[in-house]
Amino acid sequence: MSLARLAAALRAGELSPREAVEDCLRRIEDVDPQVNAYITVRAEEALAEADALPRSGERGPLWGVPLAVKDVIDVAGTPTTAASRVLTDRLPEEDAHVVARLRRAGAVVVGKLNLHEFAYGALTTSPHFGPARNPWSPDRICGGSSGGNGAAVAAGLAAGTLGTDTAGSIRIPSCYCGATGLRPSTGRVSNRGVVPVAPSFDTVGPIARTAEDCALLLGAVAGHDPGDPASLDAPVPPYGDLLAEGMRRPRVGVVTSLVEGADARVAEAVEGALAELRSLGTELVPVEVPLLEHAGTIQQAMQFPEAAEVHMEWLRTRLADYGADVRARLLVGLFVTPEVHEAGRRAREAASHEIRRVFEQVELLAAPTMPVLPPRIGSETVELHGRETLFRLALIPYNSPWSLVGAPVVSVPCGFVDGLPVGLALVGPRLGEATVLGAAHAFQRATDWHERRPALAAVA
Repeated sequence: MSLARLAAALRAGELSPREAVEDCLRRIEDVDPQVNAYITVRAEEALAEADALPRSGERGPLWGVPLAVKDVIDVAGTPTTAASRVLTDRLPEEDAHVVARLRRAGAVVVGKLNLHEFAYGALTTSPHFGPARNPWSPDRICGGSSGGNGAAVAAGLAAGTLGTDTAGSIRIPSCYCGATGLRPSTGRVSNRGVVPVAPSFDTVGPIARTAEDCALLLGAVAGHDPGDPASLDAPVPPYGDLLAEGMRRPRVGVVTSLVEGADARVAEAVEGALAELRSLGTELVPVEVPLLEHAGTIQQAMQFPEAAEVHMEWLRTRLADYGADVRARLLVGLFVTPEVHEAGRRAREAASHEIRRVFEQVELLAAPTMPVLPPRIGSETVELHGRETLFRLALIPYNSPWSLVGAPVVSVPCGFVDGLPVGLALVGPRLGEATVLGAAHAFQRATDWHERRPALAAVA
């Protein structure tokens, strides 16, 4: 059952919050040992919170819905580990701003989800808490860094989740787990109470089953937060209502270089999705995105030193407690000078100007979310066009161009290759979440890729 359907059933009294939470906890107990999506399960606390809801007298849009959040997002009284030994003793006293908003909407947080250590990688193979496994093929990664989110949604271990995205961390696991994930515009959702990666790019966003689910979650957490200096003071549209109005048949620019650069089987699935959009009345036109091939370099010129600055004190005192890959990445950031960061900032401004010009011609962009299938756990390389390449290098051109300019991106399931999900990325202009969600919703009303579930989801 999707989050939207579950929320409607709860409001109609077809089941109680306790029953919804108990069912979720049973599934976690039965299935999670096979996927390792959770770091912490709040079983007793969640049941107590569910029992309190009927006495509150208020029924928000997420009333009684069991949700989970990535373990970089603070939940009062529950450890925030960021999947690292460095934070094993961290016990926040306050909810993150987004969790406080979820509670006001009536949601129940059942647990904290596994991730790539400190959300600084795309594999979710934590040396401290073990790898999160892809429910479609448990010997493969589920992507990262919000890998536990993707696994939990695919295996039915939460009605919906909140993850974070700095350079692809919502989109990658959504693609690989057959979920729907939205990276909102940078600043649309508060980051207060969230362990940062690189503050210039970090954002919180939903991973769930459908675009409708993501619209409900975004509507609950989006909005200005005076306590977060990066938070945008901009009106929040009624995303759910706008979905109900239907897609406005936008003009979609197809980033042909990214389609052609993907594995041929992935490209074929994406071409099929584009044909479906065309059948819905969408006009498709090929586009070139300026600075596309440089976006990863520009973002890393800023991201590496920002991440190192966040971790400076821990690097001095807890260096040995990091996993090897994250430690190496953070140490690289120490050697990136302020001048390089400033050059990256100016280049980002140029890229943002260029992408605005592209969106004067089209309302959305479309491309594969990821160019390759998920590698097996333990492997850091993939084969692309007959060549062995590092997985992290393969993914950068498909993710950094959009996070660099702070654009909203939704990844929707659009097919399968060898039994593994493929994702279509729909990119909008800054603060264009309603447009990307509307297009994703229209696509999902015409297709059933998002309704398909792995065999693990039938357990329990």
